[in-house]
Amino acid sequence: MLINFNSKYAESFVSDDELNAMAPVAVKALETLTDGTGEGSDHRGWIDLPVDYDKKEFDEIKKSAEYIKQNADVLIVIGIGGSYLGARAVIEACKSSNYNLLTKDTPQIYFIGNSISPAALNDVLALCEGKDIAVNVISKSGTTTEPAIAFRFFRELIYSRYPKEEAAKRVFCTTDKHKGTLKALAEKEGYKTFVVPDDIGGRYSVLTAVGLLPIAVAGIDIDKLMKGAADARTAFNEKDINKNDVIKYAAIRNILYNKGKKVECFISYEPSMAMFNEWLKQLFGESEGKDGKGLFPTSCVFSTDLHSLGQFIQESGSTIMFETALTFRSSLSDITIKEDADNADGLNFLAGKQMSWVNDTARKGTLLAHTEGGVPNLIVEAERADEYNIGYIIYFFEKVCAVSGYILDVNPFNQPGVESYKKNMFALLGKPGYEGEKERLENLLGL
Repeated sequence: MLINFNSKYAESFVSDDELNAMAPVAVKALETLTDGTGEGSDHRGWIDLPVDYDKKEFDEIKKSAEYIKQNADVLIVIGIGGSYLGARAVIEACKSSNYNLLTKDTPQIYFIGNSISPAALNDVLALCEGKDIAVNVISKSGTTTEPAIAFRFFRELIYSRYPKEEAAKRVFCTTDKHKGTLKALAEKEGYKTFVVPDDIGGRYSVLTAVGLLPIAVAGIDIDKLMKGAADARTAFNEKDINKNDVIKYAAIRNILYNKGKKVECFISYEPSMAMFNEWLKQLFGESEGKDGKGLFPTSCVFSTDLHSLGQFIQESGSTIMFETALTFRSSLSDITIKEDADNADGLNFLAGKQMSWVNDTARKGTLLAHTEGGVPNLIVEAERADEYNIGYIIYFFEKVCAVSGYILDVNPFNQPGVESYKKNMFALLGKPGYEGEKERLENLLGL
C-alpha cells in the first residue's frame, strides 16, 4: 500500500481492547458499503469509478481541455461545494497554491460561484479584462443560486466579447445527463456538456467530469490521477483491521469520538494542501454531520497556524480534539539553506540543510508536543503530492469517510440540512412559491 497510516501517537488514547472491540463493527460497515445494503446505497458510484468510468467522455474531457488551453488565457470554473473544492484541491496540491501566478503554458483558473459576494465576483471579472476566456459551469440542476448568479454574469461577458457561434464554443457545462435548466440551456445554445453522474454525490465527484476538466486544463495528467485511485480501490478491501488502513482509521476516529473527542483537525505542512483540507472538511462534514452526530472537521496548515491556533491546541485541545496529519516523504521541490558569513540571524547551524528537512523536523516536534499535551495524533503518509499519489489519497479518504459514516450509523451520502438555509434565503429574496414564509422570517429578523 502506498499510504502508511500511523496510529502510534494515539495508542495511549485508544487501547488494543477498544480497537479489537470496534473491529467487527468497522468490518461490518465495510461490508455494508461494499454490499450496498446501507442507506444511500444508490450513491456509491464512486466506488468503482476509477475503473468503470465512461472512457469516451474521458477522451472528450481531454480534447476539451486542449481546446481551452489553445484558445483561452483564463478558465472560469463556476460551482459551489463539491463542484469546485475537489478540482481546486488537486490543482493546488499537484501544482501550487500560486498556480495562477506561476503558470506559463496553461490558462489561469479562477473559481467563482462559490459565494454570493459581489466583491469576489467583481474581482474575477476584473482579472478577465483583456484576456480570452472560457467558462466551465458545474451544476446538476442549473438553478443553485450561487453558481447561477455567477454564470449569468459570465455568459453576458462571453457574448459581449465573441460572436454567438464563437461564444458557444467557450462555454462547457457539467450537468445532469438528461434534464434540468442548465442541460436545456446547453442544448439550446450548443454548449459542450459533460455529466454529473446520478449515483455520485458532489463531495465524491472530483474524479468525474466535475473535477477532471479543470484539472486537465491545469496540465495535470488525469490518467495518472485515475490510476492512483484505481490502485487504491484494489488495496483497501481486506476485512482484517490489521491489513486494511481504511477500516483501522475509521475505527480509531469513532473510538475517539465516543470518548469525547468531537473535533478532528486535518493537518498539513504544505500551504499547497490548504484547499485539500477544505475538500476533506466538506467530505467528512456533510457525510457525518447529521442526526445529532458527527465529528466536527476543521483544519490547520503548520507551521503557519502554530503561531495562531497552536496555543489552543497545545493547552485546550486535549478536551475536545484529535489531529490527522497528511504528510509526504518527499517534497515536489526543495531548497538548501546557505551559510551566512556574519551569521546575523544565528541560523548557520542549519547551513547545508534542506528546508524539507527543517519542515519535517518541525512536524516531529509538533507531533510530540501535541501528543504530550493530550491531543491524539494520527498520520496519513504518502510518497509525494503528484497526480498518482493524490488520486490514491482521494480514494482512501472517500472510503474512510463512507465506512466511518456507517460505523456512526448515519447515511454518509445525503445532506438534508443543507436545504434549510436555502429555503429561508429563497423566501427572504421573494422567490415565487415561498411567499407564505417571507413575512414570518422578516418578523423573526425584526424587519
